Amino acid sequence: MALLELYTEYNRVWIPDAGHVWRSAEILRDFHLGDNVLDLLLEDGTENHYPVDPAKPQLPPLRNPDILVGENDLTALSYLHEPAVLHNLKVRFVESKIIYTYCGIILVAVNPYKQLHIYGDAIIHAYSGQNMGDMDPHIFAVAEEAYKQMARNHKNQSIIVSGESGAGKTVSARYAMRYFAVVSKSGSKTRVEDKVLASNPITEAIGNAKTTRNDNSSRFGKYTEIGFDRRYRIIGANMRTYLLEKSRVVFQADNERNYHIFYQMCSCAHLPEFKNLKLLSADEFAYTCMGGEITIEGVDDEKDMEETRRTFSLLGLMEDFQSDVFKVLAAVLHLGNLEIKNSGDGKSSVPPSDPHLAVFCELLGVSAEGLARWLCHRRIVLVAETVVKPVPKERAVNARDALAKQIYAHLFDCIINKINTALQVPGKQHAFIGVLDIYGFETFDINSFEQFCINYANEKLQQQFNLHVFKLEQEEYMKEDIPWTLIDFYDNQPVIDLIEAKMGILDLLDEECLFPQGTDRSWLQKLFKYLDANPLFEKPRLSNEAFVIQHFADKVEYQCRGFLEKNRDTLYEELVDILRVSEFPFVANFFQEEKQKPVTTKVVKVRPARPVVKPANKQQRASVGDKFCSSLSLLMETLNATTPHYVRCIKPNDEKLPFEYDSRRVVQQLRACGVLETIRISAQSYPSRWTYIEFYSRYSILMSHQEGDLSDKKQTCKNVLQRLIQDSNQYKFGRTKIFFRAGQVAYLEKLRLDRLRGACVTLQKHVRGWSKRRKFLRMREAAIILQQYIRGTKTIRKTVTAAALKQGWAALVIQRCWRGYRMRQIFHLVRVATVTIQSFTRGWIARKRYKKMVEEQKALILQKYARAWLARRRFQTMRRLVINVQLSFRVQQLRKKIEEQNKENRGLMERLSSLANSHSHTVDRLHGLEAQLEKSTNQKVSLEAREKKVKEDARQITTQLQKEIDALKLEKQNLEKKFDASSKEAKESFDHMKTNLQEEKEHEARFRKVAENNIEIQRIDHEKEVETLKEGIKRLKEERVSLQRKIEEGDQVNADLQEQVIQLTKHVKIIPELRKDLNNLQNQRNNMDRKMKEQSEQARAKMNDITRQLLGGIVEENVLLGLTPDDSEKICEVEDLLAAFDGLQKATRILENHQREQKEGCETQVEGFKLKVDHLENENSKLQNLFQEKSNVNENIRQELSRLSSENSVIPELKVQALELQRQKQDLEARVEEQSRELTDKTEEITNVLQKKIQEESSQRRHFEEKSEELEELKRELKGRVEELGEENDHLKRQLQMESEAKSKLRQETSQLTADNMDFEEQLDQKDRLIKKLQKQMKSLETSQRAKQTSAPAIPKDFLGMLEYKREDESRLIQNIILDLKPKGVVVNMIPGLPAYILFMCVRHADYLNDEVKLKTLMNGVIGAVKKVIMSHHKDFELLSFWLSNMYQLLNCLKQYSGEEEFLKENTPCQNKHCLQNFDLSEHRQILSDLAIQIYHQFISIMEKTLSPAIVPGMLEHESLQGISSMKPTGFRKRSNSIYEDSETHTISSIVQQLSVFQSTMSQHGMEQRLIKQAVKQMFYQVGATTLNNIMLRKDMCSCRKGMQIRCNISYLEEWLKEKELQSSNAMDTLKPLSQAAWLLQVNKSTDEDAKEITGTCTELNPVQIVKILNSYTPIDDFEKRVTSSFVRKVQSLLQDRDGSTQLMLDSDYRFQVTFPFCPSAQALELLQVPSSLHLGFLSRI
Repeated sequence: MALLELYTEYNRVWIPDAGHVWRSAEILRDFHLGDNVLDLLLEDGTENHYPVDPAKPQLPPLRNPDILVGENDLTALSYLHEPAVLHNLKVRFVESKIIYTYCGIILVAVNPYKQLHIYGDAIIHAYSGQNMGDMDPHIFAVAEEAYKQMARNHKNQSIIVSGESGAGKTVSARYAMRYFAVVSKSGSKTRVEDKVLASNPITEAIGNAKTTRNDNSSRFGKYTEIGFDRRYRIIGANMRTYLLEKSRVVFQADNERNYHIFYQMCSCAHLPEFKNLKLLSADEFAYTCMGGEITIEGVDDEKDMEETRRTFSLLGLMEDFQSDVFKVLAAVLHLGNLEIKNSGDGKSSVPPSDPHLAVFCELLGVSAEGLARWLCHRRIVLVAETVVKPVPKERAVNARDALAKQIYAHLFDCIINKINTALQVPGKQHAFIGVLDIYGFETFDINSFEQFCINYANEKLQQQFNLHVFKLEQEEYMKEDIPWTLIDFYDNQPVIDLIEAKMGILDLLDEECLFPQGTDRSWLQKLFKYLDANPLFEKPRLSNEAFVIQHFADKVEYQCRGFLEKNRDTLYEELVDILRVSEFPFVANFFQEEKQKPVTTKVVKVRPARPVVKPANKQQRASVGDKFCSSLSLLMETLNATTPHYVRCIKPNDEKLPFEYDSRRVVQQLRACGVLETIRISAQSYPSRWTYIEFYSRYSILMSHQEGDLSDKKQTCKNVLQRLIQDSNQYKFGRTKIFFRAGQVAYLEKLRLDRLRGACVTLQKHVRGWSKRRKFLRMREAAIILQQYIRGTKTIRKTVTAAALKQGWAALVIQRCWRGYRMRQIFHLVRVATVTIQSFTRGWIARKRYKKMVEEQKALILQKYARAWLARRRFQTMRRLVINVQLSFRVQQLRKKIEEQNKENRGLMERLSSLANSHSHTVDRLHGLEAQLEKSTNQKVSLEAREKKVKEDARQITTQLQKEIDALKLEKQNLEKKFDASSKEAKESFDHMKTNLQEEKEHEARFRKVAENNIEIQRIDHEKEVETLKEGIKRLKEERVSLQRKIEEGDQVNADLQEQVIQLTKHVKIIPELRKDLNNLQNQRNNMDRKMKEQSEQARAKMNDITRQLLGGIVEENVLLGLTPDDSEKICEVEDLLAAFDGLQKATRILENHQREQKEGCETQVEGFKLKVDHLENENSKLQNLFQEKSNVNENIRQELSRLSSENSVIPELKVQALELQRQKQDLEARVEEQSRELTDKTEEITNVLQKKIQEESSQRRHFEEKSEELEELKRELKGRVEELGEENDHLKRQLQMESEAKSKLRQETSQLTADNMDFEEQLDQKDRLIKKLQKQMKSLETSQRAKQTSAPAIPKDFLGMLEYKREDESRLIQNIILDLKPKGVVVNMIPGLPAYILFMCVRHADYLNDEVKLKTLMNGVIGAVKKVIMSHHKDFELLSFWLSNMYQLLNCLKQYSGEEEFLKENTPCQNKHCLQNFDLSEHRQILSDLAIQIYHQFISIMEKTLSPAIVPGMLEHESLQGISSMKPTGFRKRSNSIYEDSETHTISSIVQQLSVFQSTMSQHGMEQRLIKQAVKQMFYQVGATTLNNIMLRKDMCSCRKGMQIRCNISYLEEWLKEKELQSSNAMDTLKPLSQAAWLLQVNKSTDEDAKEITGTCTELNPVQIVKILNSYTPIDDFEKRVTSSFVRKVQSLLQDRDGSTQLMLDSDYRFQVTFPFCPSAQALELLQVPSSLHLGFLSRI
């Protein structure tokens, strides 16, 4: 179809715009050939008349349909031109927040100026192994493509990252290298990949700086070769650098900084290791404050310095090297502060006192005097002499700056060389991937030599890029068998020739540099002279110091100032000589290398008067431009020898704002980086390419019925295209794809949209017609009914008279009344019956409820009183015990204190006496010492004489000893030989003894376990006793409080009596009658005491009887006497009786509980009880003392009365008051009578209380008697256990005694046993042969009997469920049942878990024989054999499933027959008989459980590897809902020849089928259902996580129709779970995130209510995932709408408060914790038979 035919109404075009570069407009009227105006409607609603030349119409470019906008690959666009590319990038970047886009083979990366969550390790693993184009564009996809092509084609690769400053080149290169480091681990201890990544911070510190466009701009080019070995693991790396911007060291423009390392050092000047460098702040150094910016927002230079030093250490660059580097850098900073003064007459000088000069010379070890001189002077060599000439200040400053630049350049090269040395690892490099981080095309307001070299390099790279794209395009056409026509593409070879050819710009520049008097202007004039005819070279109109070059990207004007100086890179030889003789070897080596290697800078020497001969070697005069050309040609050779991959970084705006898109800046970079050139080359041929299947799926709606019925889809596509597009030149049919020219896909989309729109119109027509007809029919029917009614009323009015109406009305009234009467009668009858039934029913229910409430209330009351009584009882006993313990503790403390004081007193007395004695002794010693001094002087003389004799004797003795030593040495050697022989014998005997002791130790360990179990039981009983003691203590506390309360009441009564007596003494002096009354009261009190004693004795007798009944058969008589006090006077009160009774009651409990312990603990407990009884007796004695005090008070009262009576007899004057006293006496008598009544009442109350308590004690006694009977039964059991333990202890003792005897007899018996064993083995062999013969005879007899006997059943044997085997047959057993067993056998599958049952029956037999060695060897052999099978068949799913099931079954058998109560609940009595008797296999159970977990994880890994290739194709790519096509054009990259391979097509059915295979295999092997559910849940999680992760990384999968497909596939999985009855596995819960993502793709996404619904429903997705899905949502048809940015921001605001993970990806490697639930087996071991097919004839059933 002609392109002009597409300019029709409603189509949209792009028109140029000054502000936005391009602007969209809609065509108002169809354009016809010959029209001179194209009527357009702009987006703001204004009309525009676009002028068109009728002769040669140049129409504006058409806009792609919205369905094609936002594609991953720009080549997928139907219209390929600049506005389409610009708009597509804008939609992806601004609306979808996607920074990566493919453009054919180029990855376009737009800098977001924001940290994104798309670079984690999970993302790296998601892209690893994926084909490029299967997932969203990413730098990791390019890195994976390079890595895959290197491994597949065995060819080196290159990743070329380019772009202007601030576009993100360094970050992209860093992420690419990080991808290689993560994916291809080195596997060595050197961790090369970490070192490769660690080199980045160092190179950025010394080579990056802040510019006006970028805070971290790379000021050099870098090509990093990452080497790989034959297994494609990182083995090393090498780095090459290009064109370091040395001028930045000495000059920075406004708002720029020097290299980062200088500011990092200045920020750390306060650290001790930097003190000797004498650093200042960055704003105090001339080289760091020139641009006015010393800090960067958000950057901490001190932390960056720590990172730089850390990476130095990681690369192996030690502290010495680092300190040398920092010295040189500090010297450069101090050199910049070196002040050069103008001395006049063209002279200059450096002050000798300049502090920076001294620091510089000190740091670098050079002469300060020589440096100061040669900075300001030059040496001129003449014919006869050498002249030193001073230079002006300006040239001296240039010399200083040149020296600083040269030192920094040397240091930079040195560090790079050190890094390369650190990155080299021993080993041969097989291949490499190079990452080129190089500057892009640059054009500034002032462009100098650096920009010229950068643009020259980009010209070379663009030429290589064009040739590579052209080559790939040609390969694609040839692969598809499409005729290849030559495409005209831009060739920039003329520009390259202009720069590098002979008599080109660089050649003329080098020539001018050879002349000492050459200047920039003279060089520029040569350029104008020789290059004026070149069309790519221009002279600017308004400047005589510049020239213009037409580059491939744009015209660039270069200022010629500084070209010669920068190309020469001059440095005076005198300064070089000074540094060459430096005392600092690190700096001296920089300049020593110039003698051996080509110089990196040209040393300028002043030419003498007579010219010298030029050196023949050109390298001796190589300029910067010449060296750059050679390094660039070397780089191009490297790139041409590799397969390149291109990354073009774009800077979206100059303000560094996140996700802001400046179209003018972007289009400049697109033109400069070659993206538009790629688009142009693609657009000239057939840019749009579809596979036949994609075309058929997308445009099947345009096919007719005849075309759709054809089975050959390829031929159908051809027929449809030939019918739809008449011009065959607009498309070409390849072998696998259809190639379209530009605009044809848009035309097909228009036809498809028209067809869909027409279908919609047809549907709307029919639906609206049906609704209108339906409405009309309803109205018509209603009208007919109205007509009938109206006509009927008219006829009725005409035919019916008034009398007939009255009669009819009267009949109706009569009928109504009669019917109402009848209905009321019936209603009354029914109501009466209903009320009667209800009353009886409600009464019955109420009575029933009442009875239940009464019973519950009575029960509650009983429980309340019983619980209260028990609580009080516990509290009282506990209180009593606590009081006793406290009293005993306090008494002991007091006794200890008294004893300590007595000891101190005794010690002091002894010290006094000892001091006196010592004084006397010292005096005696003094006298003795004086005498000794006299003796010592006499002895000294004699000793000196003896000493001489002793020395002579010693010499003789030493000679004798030496001889004896020699003899002893000979004896020692002989003894050592004997010792070695004896030690060998002892070692052999020791090994033998060690083995015996080991067996004995294991035997003792088994008994120790039994003893530990018994001790644990006793400990539990002891804890229970402690609880009861605590309750008793509480009760004692309560009783003590009550006793104290009663004592206080008695004291109060005595106090009242004393007050009354005092009153009597005041008023009455003579009261003789009171004596009688008091005597009477005393007598009454004595009687009461006597009665109380009698009652207490009776109670004591009862208690003695009770204690004898309770403890008579348990303890001895003397213990009973100790528990019951003999003295009856000690128990005087009722409370004392109760306390004693409770104490005895507690003693009985303690005695009964302590009978369960061992015999050793019984004696100590009895002593404890005696102590408690003593405490009770002490308590009673204290109470008696209190009563004695009361009696003393009464006696005092008597004495006082007698005294008063004596006084009354003496005083006669008081007789007058006798009458008054008599009246008072009567009153007192009345009071005494009242008190006596009160005392009698109290005594009656006490007696009642005593009787009640005695009754309670009797009931308690009966209760205790019942408990005692239970305790006696427990005592008998405990006695039996104690006896058993005693027997075992005796047995152990006997064994220990017999061991010594047995060891001596073992040697004698071994020989006899070996002979006996040989005889027995022969007999067993004979018996085996007989048994085999008999078995054969039995089989023949059985066959004959089966034929004869039909009704008589055989009598089965009674088997024990054990299998016997010989020790030597153990290896055969393991070989046949484990190593050689195949899980596909019929017998194995007929009885699931058969190997586990057989192995357990063998274990039972070893336990039955009490053969620990046999059991251990069998268990170890089984575990080792299973591990061996699993390791050798780690990829065999069926074998893993089989042994997982058997290990689980064996583990269950060991639990079921272990004898532990928790595992015996569901056993049959026969199974309980089969429990293990002798050994505890809990340790082996743990080992088996660990082995089963290992098998399970390997089993899950196999399932995941098997299922993972089908997950993404089956869940995402396959269309399970037919007719809902979601195919879209995917661009050139999806169809690149490197990844398009034939592969198996997977569907959701293949996933379900594979899951069914897994489930059937596990079920066939008898795996427990709960274990199957865990495995299925893990598989469903794998499906959900993998699918969701792919959705997050694939924009083409984020559509409404794809959401429908996913939900349909999830329903298939849910149906499969229901079919297999696995709903309870919670597997569907793992698919909730995927289900919510699918729902999110389908739901409306426009209003605030939709946003709230999304945040409320998508609870399983984190905010990052929700926003990612919304941004990636892609409409499939024009009927769908995109998600607006405002809606996404609304959702983000609602999700701000939600907590959760911020990771974009789910962890697909996550494993749910596996559990092995206990499941008892119903299999009867005694009925299990060993099949003959297993070749286990050596096993015999017991």
